Amino acid sequence: MKRDQTFVFSTGVIGYPVFFLLAIWLVFWFEIRFGFDFNEFGVRPREIIGLRGILFSPFIHGDIKHLANNSVPLVVLTMALFYFYHNISWKILLWGLLFTGLLTWLIGRPSNHIGASGIIYMLASFLFFKGVFSKYYRLIALSLIVVFLYGGMLWYVVPIEPGISWEGHLSGLLTGFILSLIYKRNIAKTPKYEWQQPGYNEEEDEFMKHFDENGNFIERRFETDEAEGSEDKSRISYQYFYKKSDQKEKD
Repeated sequence: MKRDQTFVFSTGVIGYPVFFLLAIWLVFWFEIRFGFDFNEFGVRPREIIGLRGILFSPFIHGDIKHLANNSVPLVVLTMALFYFYHNISWKILLWGLLFTGLLTWLIGRPSNHIGASGIIYMLASFLFFKGVFSKYYRLIALSLIVVFLYGGMLWYVVPIEPGISWEGHLSGLLTGFILSLIYKRNIAKTPKYEWQQPGYNEEEDEFMKHFDENGNFIERRFETDEAEGSEDKSRISYQYFYKKSDQKEKD
């Protein structure tokens, strides 16, 4: 089987997610250090000025708890995106950011919607549905891991707790699902063994010559050259000599 080059580890797999996280923490530190309040730069539904929040809102958080809760899943899911879907990772990230924010702007309550949780829901949704559609065991395993780690987030796509932008969560969930359908063709194919290739000929396979028609293993010691009537010269002969040991042994 040829080596699977579908999943390639690179410095970007760790570097880009860490860079995003540092940028978010830097914005929060800047607010605290210099006394700024960037909440007004969040998504403000159905207001033209509120469209700027599509780009700015993922970098703005209300408090340290809000930021801490988003930090770990953002890094983990972004790393998974860049590793398993490196060919389309930037497209998913940029289009996901745009559509999640735009959908929040359309359906959200009149308020400032801030935080990276919409992107987190988009990534979790995309990784789950993409893995299910792929039918590739590695990506399906990734889907199950996402469900195991972040399946509880599904409760927050409905208004169960005041002060939480469930509209942003729902927008991210729907955006991730839609993107998994749009990029459905860009799915990693299960690597095939040599015997699964279209041009495979069982009679030419040296390995299969060690088995009979019933699948039993046959030990092939050497072959005889019928044309010359001599044995294969590559055969190695071993000679064994028996030497009688001395009767007397030294202490």
